[in-house]
Amino acid sequence: MAIERILVTGFEPFGGEAVNPSWEVARALHGQSRGGAQITAVQLPCVFAQSLPALRQAIRRHRPQLVLSLGLAGSRSAISLERVAVNLCDARIADNAGALPAGTPVVASGPVACFTRLPVKALLQRLLQAGLPAELSLSAGSFVCNQVFYGLLHALRRQPQVLAGFIHLPPLPAQAATHPGSTPLALTEQVRGLALMVDALVQGIEELHVPGGQTD
Repeated sequence: MAIERILVTGFEPFGGEAVNPSWEVARALHGQSRGGAQITAVQLPCVFAQSLPALRQAIRRHRPQLVLSLGLAGSRSAISLERVAVNLCDARIADNAGALPAGTPVVASGPVACFTRLPVKALLQRLLQAGLPAELSLSAGSFVCNQVFYGLLHALRRQPQVLAGFIHLPPLPAQAATHPGSTPLALTEQVRGLALMVDALVQGIEELHVPGGQTD
């Protein structure tokens, strides 16, 4: 299926931050046409009660053939391609509305976990070949990022032809002081990485069947 419409979502700032790279990257791609596919960016609230209704509304409105949801992972130093979404909301900090769920499901009747629809190993190879820090990840956490990842796949459960997945981004250089354990990545490089992945997906990149698991 040819990809003509792409939805990229990013989050508003949270946890006292002034900026969220996921939205800055999404906003930078908004309105671009890449390989004949038009990109629309939508900002999601970092609020458990609001993120999924906003996501579902965006999917209904824009009818994308590809959805890339982005989020900030402040402790990471690479573009992280998430492989697994779990049916769990368990917050370490309060969301932007003060909610602090503890062990509740994203979807009460949903499966325990869902897997990405993106060819993440092939995308990882493209990113590394381009000189960008990148990695595969087996955990999107249990905050609003994971909720959106799981909710995205659940919302598209009857549309198996739509490509969809979640990508965590490292902090920006301006956030270095609040994330001392990570290595920030410039916005231009983060945008370059996402544009590279969009181009590969529009071109029809296929997954690589090579080892890529973890032992810890």
